[in-house]
Amino acid sequence: MRRRAILGYGAAGVGAVALMLFVGWWQVDGPEPVGQRPVALTEMDFRLTDHEGNAVGPETLIGRPTMAFFGFTYCPDVCPTTLSDISGWLDDLGGEADEMNVVFITVDPERDTVETMAEYVGYFHPGIRGWTGPEEQIARVADGFRATYVRVPMESGDYTMNHTASVFLFAASGRFVTMIDYHEPREFAVPKIRRALAEEMEGAT
Repeated sequence: MRRRAILGYGAAGVGAVALMLFVGWWQVDGPEPVGQRPVALTEMDFRLTDHEGNAVGPETLIGRPTMAFFGFTYCPDVCPTTLSDISGWLDDLGGEADEMNVVFITVDPERDTVETMAEYVGYFHPGIRGWTGPEEQIARVADGFRATYVRVPMESGDYTMNHTASVFLFAASGRFVTMIDYHEPREFAVPKIRRALAEEMEGAT
């Protein structure tokens, strides 16, 4: 009986350790995105405009690691919360943050003009760039990232946008690395970003 109890405790201990290891992997490496995996930036094709009026596309992001988030300036909570989180992560990275592209891509181009995006990103870390453009181009970039969004009518006659709330991380080569979930603790998010920073360009020695 005693031996059986000891074996039972041992099995429980092994199970607990396995669970801890799994949770650690989930937080640091991150799960695969639900559905299709984002394609490499080198395989995308879209034309947008940043908040300073400059033409941008996937080639703008190649050569440095990229952190990207989809949202809209009229967003009541998810977007300002996530951009505040991103700002904190960038502060934690210090000088390393200068080595990254950080882009906030609107899913509501009807209201998010270049001027609106410029004002909005100005409330957050200066490294964050706002991107907007025609609806068909927004759809193309979202498709490449495998991000989703949908316009939702409100009783007031106005509308809001439901959208993917995770942050996408890509290596300097343009290869997708992982995602950071909404409200993910800083102690797990920052190591993921450093992982993307550590990835070398494909073909580099």
